[in-house]
Parts: sequence; structure tokens; C-alpha cells
Amino acid sequence: MKIVGICGSPREGASEYLLKRALNELEKEDSFETTFISVKDKDISPCTHCNECAETKGKCSISDDMDEIYKALKEADGIIMASPIHFGSISAQLKAVIDRCQAMIMEDLDIFKNKVGISIVVGGDRSGGQELAIQQINTFYLLNKIIPLSGGSFGANLGACLWSQDDGAEGVKEDEYGLKTLGMTISHFKEFLLEFKT
Repeated sequence: MKIVGICGSPREGASEYLLKRALNELEKEDSFETTFISVKDKDISPCTHCNECAETKGKCSISDDMDEIYKALKEADGIIMASPIHFGSISAQLKAVIDRCQAMIMEDLDIFKNKVGISIVVGGDRSGGQELAIQQINTFYLLNKIIPLSGGSFGANLGACLWSQDDGAEGVKEDEYGLKTLGMTISHFKEFLLEFKT
């Protein structure tokens, strides 16, 4: 099964570290092939809502690095979106990726149907909007027939929520509780995919 991880951070740091950690965990299973995509070195313009994709059934009027992401998302069985918290929300870069997926959806309204998705979010504060950010990602999943998963009750109710203590990757390495939420979420993701997608 193909898993694509999209890191929505504009810089190298905690989100990238956590996503790579999650993908490495999945790679331990022979059943998974993973792809890591970072927005930090990519040219991804925001959607201009020009409606060309609706008129052409999927052709975006913007030609940029989203073409690589479209291909990976089309092939994926599972999707992991990771983002830093920016004012209680996902990053502008990840939001641009999500919005530009409109072109894929106009190509085929069921293009994402029954793919499985999880979220990894990290904030400088322990309660900095992590669950609000996950809800944004989950809304994208739900609107497009992607099955959203969490890590389950008693630890990771919506997904992986971490605290960097404003110290990037080194900070999240010290966040034992946050790493527990990551472990629970990846474990549930792996179990679900192996049970229902094979």
C-alpha cells in the first residue's frame, strides 16, 4: 500500500521530524511503501478560484509543484498531513495544498474515496490550537470521502498533537505525552489499513 506524507511546514523542524518518524515506523511493515513530500522547497501558489478546473474537468490553470503532489495523492492508499500551528490553524502552505486539490476533485468527484487519512500537528504551546488544526484537516478528509482516523480514546482522540516548546525537533523529542499520541495514531492507521485495505 502506498502512503504519502505531506509536511506543511515552511521550514525544517518539528513537523518534518514527526512525519518522517511516522513514515519510518510504517516502513517497518513490508505492506507499506511511503513517500515524503515537504512544501518548504516547493513553489505552490494558492488557489485563485478561477473555476478552470471545473470547466475542464480537472485541469488547473496554475502550473507549479502541485503536479508532483497530485500524482502522489492519486496513487496513495493512505494520507498523512503534518502541520505546525500558525495562530491556531494549519500553515498557509498546507492550506494551499488542500485548496489546490480542487482540481483533482473536478477530475473525479470520487478520486479520494476510501483513502485513509491521519493528522500530525505541533505547536509551540501545549494548547496552541492543535485540535482546531486537526479538525481543519479532518474536514478536508470528510468532504472528500477520505476515512479520517485518530489514535483513539484516552490519549489521541483526534490524532497526533505535539508540543515543541518552541525548540523545534529537539523540543518534540522531549514531549513524551505528545509522542504517545503519535504512536497511538500511527498504530491505529497501520492496523486499519492492514485489516480493511488488504
